[in-house]
Amino acid sequence: METSKVAITLEKKTLKRLDCLVKKRLFPNRSRAIQEAVEEKLERLEKSRLTQECANLDPWFEKAMAEEGLTEDVSQWPEY
Repeated sequence: METSKVAITLEKKTLKRLDCLVKKRLFPNRSRAIQEAVEEKLERLEKSRLTQECANLDPWFEKAMAEEGLTEDVSQWPEY
């Protein structure tokens, strides 16, 4: 995994909380703790966006599209 260095600014209170997690060995260092936090936040935002997009779908239209092929003669369908 290719990485890049960045500089960030944190409130002292946040940094102390972060250092406590490192001291308890939940993370090997500050960098790893921040990297995992950012990745987790990005994943949550991406899932949230997917949820919002799904909420915009019309359930009746989606059901009609899914069932469109079901009106054909079932006996002609291949067996699995």
